[in-house]
Amino acid sequence: MKDLQFKRHRRLRRTDSMRALVRETHLRTEDLIYPIFVVEGENIKNPVGSMPGVHQVSLDHLNEEMDELVRLDIKSVIVFGVPAEKDDVGSQAYHEEGIVQRAIGQIKENFPSLTVVADTCLCQYTDHGHCGIVRDGDIANDESLTYITKTAVTQAKAGADVIAPSNMMDGFVAAIRQGLDEEGFSHIPVMSYAVKYASSFYGPFRDAAHSSPQFGDRRAYQMDPANRLEALREAESDVEEGADFLIVKPALAYLDIMREVKDRFNLPLVAYNVSGEYSMIKAAAQNGWVNEEEIVLEKLTSMKRAGADLIITYFAKDAARWLNQ
Repeated sequence: MKDLQFKRHRRLRRTDSMRALVRETHLRTEDLIYPIFVVEGENIKNPVGSMPGVHQVSLDHLNEEMDELVRLDIKSVIVFGVPAEKDDVGSQAYHEEGIVQRAIGQIKENFPSLTVVADTCLCQYTDHGHCGIVRDGDIANDESLTYITKTAVTQAKAGADVIAPSNMMDGFVAAIRQGLDEEGFSHIPVMSYAVKYASSFYGPFRDAAHSSPQFGDRRAYQMDPANRLEALREAESDVEEGADFLIVKPALAYLDIMREVKDRFNLPLVAYNVSGEYSMIKAAAQNGWVNEEEIVLEKLTSMKRAGADLIITYFAKDAARWLNQ
């Protein structure tokens, strides 16, 4: 064995402190964006059955949720609304007194240090559950842009720090950017759901947001999970149209896409750790099959390693507690 030559990589793994010294990728509470579901009514804190630990909350419970985020040193929240009434054009999405608009105003009034991201879509607000306007059984792309832009403007007026359009209509970033600029909101960034796949991982979210399509599916406007180059074309279009952040959704099954987007475009990249990814781990942990803390932190770190600067995740509170220990 005396003539055997090889490299001793284990020298840098020998102790906890040594491993920490050479660690390449770091997960911080500042990287996490917590999704919140706000509903009409009073004294409501409905547990979402398919998402243990996640609730729909009415505005009178919203402050306590934000208090908890501040205590955990989470800096950002993304707001989803569940309206009391729906119609064919999703009018509650862009109503100035809509549930999301009121929630945004309340958060910014009471917690001005939090960054409030507004999810900008129509699916929770339309009676058909699609992300745009339906005409003759199809989603009318250009007409939908008008309503999506109106929604973004009212969210900005309510105090949103970031507009995050998730509808996957062609041209949605260009339309929103123009609409915000014309209304005096040129300072408000757009966090585009640039690469959003027609994924089977969204099921629990639709339970939480009451947003399941009432006919067909979303494959005509969300991306085919088999496509890689299309993701780069989508991201490139949004960059050209003025996006300030790029989101890849879902995250875990698309880490390869995330890395390619990060390598190609010099914008902050956001991973959306979606509901199905959350619920699978919660179910496995409740059955004692996995160590929840270890597997969640490993998973979130993988997203950072793949290029994510920020992570939208329902695990934000849990992860912050573990990171703060």
